[in-house]
This record gives sequence, structure tokens and C-alpha cells, in this order.
Amino acid sequence: MSEATVLIVDDDEVSLLTLETALVASGFSCLLAADGEEALKLLKTGGVDIVVTDQQMPVMGGMELLKHIKADYPNVPCIMLTAYATINSAVASIKEGANDYLQKPFDPHNLLAVIRRSLIYSRLTEENLKLKDQLNRKYSFHNIVTRSGAMGKALHDAEKVARVPNTTVAIYGESGTGKEVLAQAIHFSGPRMANRFVAVNCASIPHSLQETELFGHVKGAFTGADRDRDGKFAFAQNGTIFMDEIGDMSAELQSKLLRVLQERVYEKVGSNTPVKADCRVIVATNRNLEKMVAEGAFRADLYHRINSFPITLPPLRDRKEDIPLLAHHFLDLFRAEFGKPLPGISDGAMELLLDYSWPGNIRELKNCIERAAILTDETPILPQHLIIANNRADGVATANRANGKGKIRFEIELPTEGFSLDKVTDEVMKQALERCGNNKSKAAEFLHVDRSLFYRRK
Repeated sequence: MSEATVLIVDDDEVSLLTLETALVASGFSCLLAADGEEALKLLKTGGVDIVVTDQQMPVMGGMELLKHIKADYPNVPCIMLTAYATINSAVASIKEGANDYLQKPFDPHNLLAVIRRSLIYSRLTEENLKLKDQLNRKYSFHNIVTRSGAMGKALHDAEKVARVPNTTVAIYGESGTGKEVLAQAIHFSGPRMANRFVAVNCASIPHSLQETELFGHVKGAFTGADRDRDGKFAFAQNGTIFMDEIGDMSAELQSKLLRVLQERVYEKVGSNTPVKADCRVIVATNRNLEKMVAEGAFRADLYHRINSFPITLPPLRDRKEDIPLLAHHFLDLFRAEFGKPLPGISDGAMELLLDYSWPGNIRELKNCIERAAILTDETPILPQHLIIANNRADGVATANRANGKGKIRFEIELPTEGFSLDKVTDEVMKQALERCGNNKSKAAEFLHVDRSLFYRRK
């Protein structure tokens, strides 16, 4: 506590000196003021950690000083002292924002304990506010980078629904498109941001455990239930529960979730006592729920309930304009994380990134950039730093791309309508000639074929 500075405010000089002596002996630094106006001047200079003020003073009393402190210095705790204590004055002080209230004469040890407790509470509150601010900035919509029109519309819709705390949101998209990232942005941009964001992956929980995982259970509900246990809905109370892979939820649990969404109550396993469910529900899936409804694999009434505000995230292959933006964004993150210069991405590497179809979407791109950032230091990311399959978004292989060892890798996906093998052969021979300076002998050697093949084909 030696670094804490206490501002003591009292018109009684003896009281001031007595308090100063006790506090300095306990390791505090002290500033002294005879009234509220003098105290405000000292507060403006900064460095005050806590204020201990008398309530009755000329010029400006303790209550008026307290109002100024809470208006201009809300993070500075304040302890009120008075020789004329009443219940009403104590209540008034606390309502105005005082951290504590002591009657004169007081035990110095009691005052020291109150000061220490108030400082600890103030510092924890400040750290909590900083943490929340960091979370808000980390998960804000501003951190979702895009130039895509389709993605822009999804973000616009998400920002609108974020302001409405009870609306259920359904996010659709392939794996790796950022469904959980968007759900976090909705939560941390809305009225429930001060409370928990709880993520549940329905696909990772066995069907037999899904109900107790979501709703909890009471002691004795089943073999092994030796105590009461809260579920994910209890943890998400007043916050947001994000249920990923909702299409993998068991049929029995679908009916129970429907009741939660309709009536905002649930029961723990083994209990008949309803529990209030006050949280926003965001669901996500990479499956076609409409098709599952038609096939009888998903309840139609639950589908319509969760689909009240659908948002669809496009796959990365449909938002190619975002690949350079995302790649540089991830590179910036790893530059800071790894403490490396990482000057950029070469044209050749960027061409490969743009040429790939990204079946794993943004998650795969981030992993790709992370590996490349580990492999390089002061040079830009080069093609040999990338590990990606050599295929394009249209499904046709880029057969002229070499991996880090200079080997050609063919990954050809045959189109349903068929294609000309002769044209493929002609293209391979053309590129071999270009590589070998139009020397047919060298091109034949390069392709491990007879030289006459180049003379037979036009």
C-alpha cells in the first residue's frame, strides 16, 4: 500500500495531523486540504488514490465534495467521516457514492482496514472495466474485416439485431466462416455485454448428456449424480448462450429447447421446479435445416422459432476480395504475437492464396498464415512458406504450381459435363516449352516423354 496516496479533507487541523500521522506510519502518502474547494484543486493535479473527508466543513462540505468527485473522478473511492452520525446521513452518503461511512471518534485500525478494503475494491473494479473494454474491442464488429457485399450485409443485419437483447439469432454458414466470431460480436455489442457469453458445441456432446449439459441436474437424478449441478443455461443467465451445430441436437432435446424459447423456463434433470432462462439464444449450423425438416430430422416448429432472424455467412471462395485483407490482418496479429518484423506477403504467395478454394474457409486461411509467419522472419511470406492444395475455386487444378521441393502436384477434379484430355495435354506441353525456352528436346526430357511427341502434335 506504500504507493497509495490519500487525500485527507478536514477543517480541524488537529484531526488532519492525527490522520496524517496514522496513515504515514502505515506506509501511505498523504495530501491535506482544509475544505472541499482546496481538495478539488489537489484532485486536479492527479495522483490521488482515495479521499477521506469530513462531512461538516465550511466553504464546501463533504457531501458536495463527494458529488464533484463522483462526477469528475468516478474511479477514486471516498470515505466519509462525521462527528454527527445519523442513519439518514449515512444512507445519503452511500447513495451519493461514498465507499464507506465512519463516525468520529474512530479506531485508527478500523479506518486503515476501511481504506485498504476500498482501495482493493477500486482496483479490482478498474481492472474489471479494463478487461471488459479489452473484450469489447477484441470482439467488436470493427475487428471483422471485409470488403464483400454479402458479408457486409450480414454484418449490417448483425449490428441491428445486437441492440435487441431477446431476439433469437440463427447463423448459417460452412465450417470456418466465423459463425462464433459473429455471435461474440453480437453479444459484446448489445445490452447483455456485461454478462457471460457461453458457447456450446452440440455436436461434441453425446446425446445422452445433452440435456444435463444444457439444463443441469439435481442430486440423485441418475446414477453418479451425487450433487446438484448447473447447466450452460444457468451460466449464461442475463448473458448469451451460443449453441453451435444445432442440427446435431437430439430429437428429445429439440422439444425441450423449443419450450425454453417459447416460455423462457426449463427444469433441471430430475426436478419439476421451473427455472427462469433470461438469456439471448444464438444458434449456428453448417447444415441445411430446411432440408432436415423436410426429411423429418429436425422439428419444423423449432426451425421456425430459431429462424426468426437468420444470418448467412458466405464461404471464403465467394468473397475472394477479402482474402488479401484477411491475410494481412492475420499477419498483423502474428507480427504482434511473435514479435517478428514479418514485412508482408509476396506477389507469388498472394497469387497462391487467391488461387485456392479454401474449403476450411477463414479458419484455414488463418492457420496457413500462422505457419508461414513462423517459417519466415525478415523476408515477406513466399510461396514455399505456404501449405495449401494446388486447386482453384472452379475445381480445376493449377498443374503448373510447384511445392517447396519443386515437385509438380496434380489435383484435377473432373467436371460432370466432361472435358477434353487433348486440351489438357496441349496445355501441359505448352507450359513445358515455355519453361524450357521453346527447346523441344529439353521439354520432352522435362516431361519424361519421347521428343517426337512435340512434333506429332500441333
